[in-house]
Amino acid sequence: MGITARLDVIGIVVADMGKALAFYRLLGVDAPASADGEPHVEVALPGGMRLAFDTQDTIRSFHPGWTPGTGGVGLSFAVDDAAAVDALHDELTAAGYRSELAPFDAFWGQRYAVVLDPDGNGVDLFAPLAS
Repeated sequence: MGITARLDVIGIVVADMGKALAFYRLLGVDAPASADGEPHVEVALPGGMRLAFDTQDTIRSFHPGWTPGTGGVGLSFAVDDAAAVDALHDELTAAGYRSELAPFDAFWGQRYAVVLDPDGNGVDLFAPLAS
């Protein structure tokens, strides 16, 4: 195969841009407050990738038959240590976001938790366990 593709954008479809961006700002995504009412938002990530958010109406504007699915997006945020997983999980749930998996010590060697964003996408929080 002569074509080389590189992952460039991770896209998330959202019901409410402001609610979605508020959640992701708590995870360190640097989206300006002025973006809360926009139909499409892109945020540069370390390493040159981009995280893009589109409202459901934006997707329907070019794909009229589109309907929201279940799952489909998986994002994982690394933090420094196990205590930080617990603290971030607590901060997100205290802000009203729903926990899907409370922090636990996973058999693969990480402190791990999952919180749902406003659109029900699972967002993993993880850190290596001390050896």
